[in-house]
Amino acid sequence: MRKSYLDNLRWVTVVLVVLYHVIYMYNAEGIRGTLGKITSLDVQYYDVFQYIVYPWFMLLLFIVSGASARYALEKHTGREFIRSRTVKLLVPVTVGLVAFQFIQGWINMSLSGVADSPDMPLIGKVIACILSGIGVLWYLQMLWIFSLVIVLIKKIDKDRLWNACRKTPFWVLILFAALVYGAGQILNTPVIVCYRFGLYFLGFLLGYFVFSHDEVIEVTKKFFWIFAAAALGLCIAFCATYFGQNYADDPVYRSPLFLLYAWFGSLAMIGGFAKFFDFETPFTKWMSSHSWGLYVFHYLGISAVALYLAKPGLIPSWAAYLLSAAAGFALAYALYFVISRIPVYRWAVLGITKKKEEKKDVQG
Repeated sequence: MRKSYLDNLRWVTVVLVVLYHVIYMYNAEGIRGTLGKITSLDVQYYDVFQYIVYPWFMLLLFIVSGASARYALEKHTGREFIRSRTVKLLVPVTVGLVAFQFIQGWINMSLSGVADSPDMPLIGKVIACILSGIGVLWYLQMLWIFSLVIVLIKKIDKDRLWNACRKTPFWVLILFAALVYGAGQILNTPVIVCYRFGLYFLGFLLGYFVFSHDEVIEVTKKFFWIFAAAALGLCIAFCATYFGQNYADDPVYRSPLFLLYAWFGSLAMIGGFAKFFDFETPFTKWMSSHSWGLYVFHYLGISAVALYLAKPGLIPSWAAYLLSAAAGFALAYALYFVISRIPVYRWAVLGITKKKEEKKDVQG
């Protein structure tokens, strides 16, 4: 059976990622890789949205991906799983960089001023343009690596640990916060700080071993209000403590407040969606089936508006936010509609091998 709450949780989180990147693009906190502040406000209080969602939304996506990997491996062999994940995840961040995402790379370089540097040779600019095109696709890279590892773990474990996690109680879910804190301290790459292998691999493993069980989901539903209250309290404390600081880098992203909020925020979202949003409508079905394209392409529209309209001051700041949001959604959906219908090219950019795969079960 399909898990409607899981579909809804995925696409809603992707929508939050889009909105986050709109605010992030014009942030006043000095986060690198963006256009930065374009308003005359002394303090952009609405930037707090970044602090509200950033600690948990990618951890949550990896948890959802871990659970989805479990469901897929119940239907397919390890070899079939690796083959399908390689096409869907690895191809877009290798072949896809040359086929399409270099455009995103050029915009990223132009925003940072690297594209105009007279000191960089042409071949250096070409390579940097391609690599910079990875952008938000770092998630696909990590997910592909985790998918390979989980097949090996499943072969060794033979579902012993997975079966043991079936009865995970409320108090163990609470204690997992210690694991999350520990994982947040290790395997964090410098400079490109989004590659947080310790934290995100733990999230993927918890999704696979723990949250793929209906029994555990029932626990998150039963204790949803406790998780939600804890998440709200931690959210307020985190925002009050760190607002104005670089939340995406050391030491903030390794702090107890950040990681506790990341964990309880994820628990609250899982329990809340399982409790209140376990249904399907034509709208939710459409959003779910297009969330992949939205994630892959959304940043292009946002960054293009920033580079070609906001940076030269052709539009007021309020229009930059609105147009960036509109472009983030509209251009992503338009590109997905067009590219997913072009043979071979859809394989290179989106990891779609056949037209019918647009409607393939996203949980497997």
